[in-house]
Amino acid sequence: MQLIDGRNFRPHMLCDSSSIVINEAFAKLIKPDGQVAGQTVRWGEDPHTIVGVVKDFVYNNVYKPAEPVLFYPFSTKSGILNIKTKAGIDLPKTVSQIGEILKETNPGYPFEYEFLDNVFSEKFKSEMLIQRLAGVFAVLSIIISCLGLLGLAAFTAERRTKEMGIRKVLGASVASLIGLLNGEFVVLVLLSCAVAFPVAWWIMNDWLSNYQYHTVLHWWIFALAGGGALLIALLTVSSQAIKAALTNPTRSLRDE
Repeated sequence: MQLIDGRNFRPHMLCDSSSIVINEAFAKLIKPDGQVAGQTVRWGEDPHTIVGVVKDFVYNNVYKPAEPVLFYPFSTKSGILNIKTKAGIDLPKTVSQIGEILKETNPGYPFEYEFLDNVFSEKFKSEMLIQRLAGVFAVLSIIISCLGLLGLAAFTAERRTKEMGIRKVLGASVASLIGLLNGEFVVLVLLSCAVAFPVAWWIMNDWLSNYQYHTVLHWWIFALAGGGALLIALLTVSSQAIKAALTNPTRSLRDE
């Protein structure tokens, strides 16, 4: 949680027994424009002083703005203990040691625990499923497209065998023949990108607008996708173009 105004609780929380920390959504309810640190609010009959404000964060519904929330010093009435461990430790061993300590100090209750990252991931369970399905179908569509492109390139190269032989006899290089076949498919790929990119941007932008916190669709995402599509097309077509360009022209012309 990022502190944007005021301070955090003091290490010795008994000194902050009447202090609270709130989030931005709560601060906007009190004073939409201006600082609220130092002001007093009543919680029941007890006055509490706002000592700090934290930036809004995802803790309830990921599709909606953050709701107002306040934090107050630890109370013995709480039944949940948050523990932060050091990086690189033996986690199973540490959990076991924590369990032994809690069983010794609080034997009347079972030791139940869960990891914060798992709790947070549960909020995005449907999004993670969509991500995996989208990845699988994207790979399948690329494979099917490559197979279709390979078949079309093979058909085009076979249909233009006589033309390739004549051009080679007249002095055309292998590189120019490969570029001749690739050029037609490059135009088709660029045309498909020009049609697909605006539609993809509109669909993705509409989907992202459902989330309060979301990424931005940068131009380089579409440039990278277009470059990848163009590279795959060139590699697929070139395999057939090289084969046709290296064919002996006398043989191809005799067959024709």
